[in-house]
Amino acid sequence: MTTETLLHTPLHALHLELGARMVPFAGYEMPVQYPLGVMKEHLHTRAAAGLFDVSHMGQIVLRGAGAAKALESLVPVDIIDLPVGTQRYAMFTDENGGILDDLMVANLGDDTLFLVVNAACKQQDLMHLQQHIANQCQIESCFDRALLALQGPKAVDVLARLAPEVAKMIFMQFAAVRLLGVDCYVSRSGYTGEDGFEISVPAAQAETLARSLLAESEVAAIGLGARDSLRLEAGLCLYGHDMSQDTTPVEASLLWAISRSRRSDGARPGGFPGAERIFAQQRDGVQRKRVGLLPQERVPVREGAELVDADGAVIGTVCSGGFGPSLGAPLAMGYVQSSHAAIDSEVWALVRGKRVAMKVSRTPFVAQRYYRG
Repeated sequence: MTTETLLHTPLHALHLELGARMVPFAGYEMPVQYPLGVMKEHLHTRAAAGLFDVSHMGQIVLRGAGAAKALESLVPVDIIDLPVGTQRYAMFTDENGGILDDLMVANLGDDTLFLVVNAACKQQDLMHLQQHIANQCQIESCFDRALLALQGPKAVDVLARLAPEVAKMIFMQFAAVRLLGVDCYVSRSGYTGEDGFEISVPAAQAETLARSLLAESEVAAIGLGARDSLRLEAGLCLYGHDMSQDTTPVEASLLWAISRSRRSDGARPGGFPGAERIFAQQRDGVQRKRVGLLPQERVPVREGAELVDADGAVIGTVCSGGFGPSLGAPLAMGYVQSSHAAIDSEVWALVRGKRVAMKVSRTPFVAQRYYRG
């Protein structure tokens, strides 16, 4: 896309005012960093609170008595028994078990579900829902809403000044909250590994809310660059990089995201696209798996770098990589042959023709600090 055809979020003018460096991302012109710089933005979020504009994400509402059952036919997680006021991580899968997108699903009560899907996939996700479950529930796109993420250990102090009730929320709870006189949806969740909140707000009121939050001493504006390094340290996948339609939840090391009730020995086994292949992979294993990787030299290893064994045979590829400011070292994730996926296995990345020693590592690389009460 050219600059002229890129979409803008409701906070676009504010980003320019704050001196953001803007880049194309998922069809939008988005802030990759502010004058503070990626490193300091990252560390500020870990120490205090960072405000992210994630309004490019897609927001969708499902309504009707059959909404939960309908959505459950498309995802390998428990939606029917999802408690009101709670949200859950989910994935759309295809008939081969490939991941079409990952998303968050919240139960608002009154037979209403609230979905947040990835920006690059939101139109295809909307079509996917309309194609498969439009006859079972009402589907409403809410792409006119903005989405803000307030992340970091001071996020709760800041947001509680506007709505004291948010301090009682725990990780993955979801509530309708009034902020500055505006009806919003707030979840205690995020994409940084830190405690924090995501706030869905009508587009017309987004800038007023963002300015109010940024006026607090603990809060700084944070761009996509630090968002990526934060999520990578937390071991969180980015759709289109660490998982795709060409990977299954088993290969992507996301079995934890398949609810126990939907597994082969669960109360409601299967019933979602690709279940048979996914269950077979659980039983028989897979040829490749996503793993954490720690370079043994201070050399960042980027997405796309080939991974080889001691003999130089290609055994995988890096899917995400960079430098971890909190870790103080480079880090990466990649897909390797299962025979090389054990923790502490040695592999090598090819970086500009040079072999860089890597060690398979557990994730997250930096401990997650979600508030669980």
